[in-house]
Amino acid sequence: MSLRLYNTRTRSVEEFAPLDPPGVRIYVCGLTPSAEAHLGHARSFLFFDVLRRYLQHLRYDVTFVQNVTDIDDRSINRARETGEDWYQIVSAYYASFKRSMQRLGVREPDREPYATKFIPQIVEMIEQLMEQNYAYVSKDGVYYRVSQFPRYGQLSNRNIDELESGARIEVDEAKEDPLDFALWKFAKPGEPKWGSPWGDGRPGWHIECSAMSHELLDPQGTGFDIHGGGADLIFPHHENEVAQSEPLMAHPPMANFWMHGGLLLFDNQKMSKSLGNFEPLYQLLDRHDPQAIRLLFLQTGYRKVMNFTEESIAAASVALERLKKMYRSLATGAPSGLAQRMEAALSDDMNTAVALSELLSYRGESREEFAYWLDILGLTPSRAWLEEAQRALPGDFAERLRERGVTVNGSTPEDAIEQVIAARTQARKEKNWAESDRLRDLLAQCGVALKDSKDGTTWTLAE
Repeated sequence: MSLRLYNTRTRSVEEFAPLDPPGVRIYVCGLTPSAEAHLGHARSFLFFDVLRRYLQHLRYDVTFVQNVTDIDDRSINRARETGEDWYQIVSAYYASFKRSMQRLGVREPDREPYATKFIPQIVEMIEQLMEQNYAYVSKDGVYYRVSQFPRYGQLSNRNIDELESGARIEVDEAKEDPLDFALWKFAKPGEPKWGSPWGDGRPGWHIECSAMSHELLDPQGTGFDIHGGGADLIFPHHENEVAQSEPLMAHPPMANFWMHGGLLLFDNQKMSKSLGNFEPLYQLLDRHDPQAIRLLFLQTGYRKVMNFTEESIAAASVALERLKKMYRSLATGAPSGLAQRMEAALSDDMNTAVALSELLSYRGESREEFAYWLDILGLTPSRAWLEEAQRALPGDFAERLRERGVTVNGSTPEDAIEQVIAARTQARKEKNWAESDRLRDLLAQCGVALKDSKDGTTWTLAE
């Protein structure tokens, strides 16, 4: 079964074939750690983590590079405002981000290049662009000459004439054309700086990714397999990467596939401090189970706009508990054909929603098979999945319930709890609130707490 992926470059779903099999080279635009990461960042990195896992399942030898933009205007401005060292600011925010990625189960990249560690490669690429008349020196830096690249706008499907006349284009007297963008910014007094043939300064945002992907994935200039990031990076960031990279390549395009994850909304609004809905990622992970957050993302196609609400994360928590219970109920059994169904879903442009539904409807008996595909989605079972239902529930749990007047037939604690929940659900349907409360309270007396949502009732061990 061949893998098919949506390619932003061609705006179509295409069969994926590595340029140099069995190797697959992936570059994903990483974080600019000038502030705390948020859940929108996490969505992109979670998706590419699943893509990487699935490609490895397909026996590809994946090289995964994710950069760090460790120098930018915001970190410099913050350092000026607070008196802190700019790199201490960047390091602290990036350490927080890394801890959050670990909690979410996102695997470490194979290479994690920092922009400031690749200054020689960046300078060399700018020199080559200047030699071919794609760049020029201005009073405040070195700029890319967009007019020299006739394919500008193709990746983002934008018309240059419309871009030039658009109100959002910043007018800058230092540039030949409003669309031209900075490759190298001359340093202002007190700013961090590195040497270059044109004057001390620092790289522009876009050139770092062109230089680092070339150095680490495509030194021959023949292209690499997949370039990824959020949809908000298509223009101008990725469009500018193409413009910088492809004139210097032996065989364009820069990346065979361009893949982009959809945007994330919070209660149908963009996350913004001005709207009061900005929450640092680490705080959100303190409030919600990281695996429930991951499962929530899996329920929506990666290219779609997704809306995060407290109701949606509550429903994802219910689904996660269901998966845990299914996992605990399984034993060593023969595979059931789950692999074929999971591959059919994931090979269809990484349809994680269908893949997740296959797991939730699993009717096999193999814990090993079930756990393998959970891991492909990053919902990796841990010992806690087995232990959390056992550490406070004695073997005679069902008998204790019977002693309190509850009729249960199951022999295991979980069977008994599920029967009580079913009886309570029926009581609620009949509006027998007294019986519903009685059953809830009896479970609480035995150390089990219930949580109701529109998607059903889940249980956890009481604190």
